[in-house]
Amino acid sequence: MNHHRRLSFLRRQAALAAALAAALALTACGGGGSSSGGADTFTPSEPGAPAATGNTATDGFVRFNYRRQQAGLPALARNQMLDAAALGHSEYQRINNVISHDQVVGRPGFTGATTVDRLRASGYLAGASAYAFGEVISSRSNNQGIGAAEDLIGAIYHRFIIFEPMFRDGGAGAASSGGTTYFTANLGTLGFGGGIAPNSVATYPFAGQTLVPTEVNSNDEVPDPAPDDVLIGYPVSVHANLTQKVSVRSFTIRPLGGAQLPTLLLRPGDPNVPLSAAAILPRSPLASGATYEVQFSGTVDGNPFERAWTFSTR
Repeated sequence: MNHHRRLSFLRRQAALAAALAAALALTACGGGGSSSGGADTFTPSEPGAPAATGNTATDGFVRFNYRRQQAGLPALARNQMLDAAALGHSEYQRINNVISHDQVVGRPGFTGATTVDRLRASGYLAGASAYAFGEVISSRSNNQGIGAAEDLIGAIYHRFIIFEPMFRDGGAGAASSGGTTYFTANLGTLGFGGGIAPNSVATYPFAGQTLVPTEVNSNDEVPDPAPDDVLIGYPVSVHANLTQKVSVRSFTIRPLGGAQLPTLLLRPGDPNVPLSAAAILPRSPLASGATYEVQFSGTVDGNPFERAWTFSTR
C-alpha cells in the first residue's frame, strides 16, 4: 500500500467580499486496501450502510457520501463532467502503470497535465470565476470501491479533501489492469455557499460512531503524516468551511475514564493541512472494543468553539 499527497492553494480576494473568490485546489493521491487481494477486512458491514454494487467508482462515491452525511456534511451531487475527468485519469494511470496526479503530454491516454487542466477539459470549470476543487486517487490490489473509499478517509491528508464541507459536486472513475485497480475521485464547488454552519466544525470519527478502525499505517501516506511512527491510532479530525480559519488551543483523546494519549497534532501552518481543518494522530494503535473521549477547544475565524464527543472502536 502507498499514499502520497500534494496540497496546493490558489487564492484571490473578491473585490467586494471577504470570502474566497477564485480557486482553492487540493490534490491528494494514495493507495491502500488489501494487499493480498483477498477479503477486505478494513470495512466490516454496518447496519444501514449502503450495499456494494460491484461498480468500483460508484461504490467509492456512495461511501464518501455515506460517511460525509454521518459526519453532518452535505452529500455530494454526482456530476458527469467530474466523472469523466476522474475516469480519464484512472485510465491514464492504468495504461501507463503509474500513480500520479500529473500526466505527461504524448503518453497514451493523456487527458490533461494537471487536475485543473482535466477539470477544464471536462467542462466543469467552464466560465467559473469562484470555485474550489480536490482530487484523491488510490491504487489497490482489488476492485472494492468501499475499501478504496475507507482507505482514503483513513489517510488524514486525503480526509481533509473528502470531508471539505463546502464541496457540492463529485465524480469518480476506476480502471483495472493486471490485478491493480486505480480509483480517482474529483470533488468541487462552483461558488462558496452551503457547507456547515459558520463558526462551527464537523468531526470524524463523528459523535457516537462505532466500529472505528484502531490503526492506520502512516507510511502508506506521502508525505508521511507521522514520520517517526509506523502504526498509529486512527486519525481524529475537525473540519470547518474552507472560507474559515481554524486555530487549536487544545485537542485531546483518552480512553473513557483513562489518561490522555500521546498524539501528533496536525493544524494550519503545516503545509499539508488546510486553514480550515485540524487533526490529532494517536502515536500508537487504539485498543479494540474501547470507547474514547475527544475534546477540542479552539477558534473558527476567531470565534471560540469547543466540542467534546466519544466514539468506539471495532
